Amino acid sequence: MTVRIGAEEEFHVLDVESGRLVPRADTLLGRLGGSGFSRELQQSAVESNSGVHGTLDELFADLSATRRRMDAAASSFGLAVVAAGTVPLARVTSRDVTADPRFRRMADDYRQVADEQLICSAQIHVDVPDRDTAVRAMCLLTPWLPPLLALSASSPFWLGSDTGYASWRTMLWQRWPTAGPVGCYGSAAEYDTAMAELIGSGVITDTGMLYHDVRPSDHQRTLELRVCDACPRTETVALVAGLFRALVRDAIDRLERGADHGCDGHHEWLRAATWRAARSGLEDRLVDPETRRGAPAPVVLRGMLRRLRPALEASGDFATVRTLLDEALAAGSAAQRLRRVARDEDLLAGVDMLVAETRGDPLTPGARHRRARHRRARHPAGPHGAGRTPACMHSATTPGTPG
Repeated sequence: MTVRIGAEEEFHVLDVESGRLVPRADTLLGRLGGSGFSRELQQSAVESNSGVHGTLDELFADLSATRRRMDAAASSFGLAVVAAGTVPLARVTSRDVTADPRFRRMADDYRQVADEQLICSAQIHVDVPDRDTAVRAMCLLTPWLPPLLALSASSPFWLGSDTGYASWRTMLWQRWPTAGPVGCYGSAAEYDTAMAELIGSGVITDTGMLYHDVRPSDHQRTLELRVCDACPRTETVALVAGLFRALVRDAIDRLERGADHGCDGHHEWLRAATWRAARSGLEDRLVDPETRRGAPAPVVLRGMLRRLRPALEASGDFATVRTLLDEALAAGSAAQRLRRVARDEDLLAGVDMLVAETRGDPLTPGARHRRARHRRARHPAGPHGAGRTPACMHSATTPGTPG
């Protein structure tokens, strides 16, 4: 049986010369036109939606073509797009919320949390037989989501400073009232009742604001993964998609065998496991879902691969996912790659790396050096010095920002 998959990717919109985040999503969307693209809360982000596919190769080709199309559209305006949890150079302001009544209401309600929503994620959708199965499967697969976050971690910098985290996006995202582990429910009716009570509390206004790490779709028979950073490399999106499809398939198989007892319902430790993944990425220890003890990230992920091998083989994904995982562990997280470039060169070179990886054409160190030299020639050093980040980019607030 073919279990179909799809992806939503969010992209930052940058000025190509300065490398800074800019509120020009509408400019880019106007050039892209048609369906498949949408606005986000902040005017500096654009979302794309893939088609529905049966294989990882098809999904990869779709995502790659969309990125090329976005890159071509952006470059015609002196812009660039980046798939990453955060971008190194940005500023916070309350003036860049998208002109949409729902978004404006969110900005008014959540204030600084909404103002600092300068983050992007990758979301994966996987087919499920029905809503009851989706809700029951969530309990079994949720413990395995922090390792997927670690694979995607791409946001070590925030407002020009190194946070010390691999996914600072996660730390920003978790401030929303419904972000984090979803918990366990015995049926769709039980889940829907709990979510209706949450909306009735007035803390959120609609089901679109259910920001749990995984959730059943309101209008499709799918489960949606929401825990991951946006990923500079399309290969990482394909890897996460393959593993998540296998997690869903494995959970459904367990349910069909009557293995509801495979989860004890105690998910209190998952917030800590998610923090560990956000802090460490692939470069340190993760919480192993099977032992609930710390273990090196490669050990946890290779154990996950072994556990999911039957489900991966059922989808024809095992060889592809094994290769992609080997490559990901060898290359390290996007967070580590970005830190290395920023340390060896500067933040602008790091931005160039993100732009190039998003496009699918990694820049060599020599090419980054030539771009940096070109920038300095066009923008002579001011009082901050060539290649340095202006002090205003390090500030968490700007005049007029609530806080």
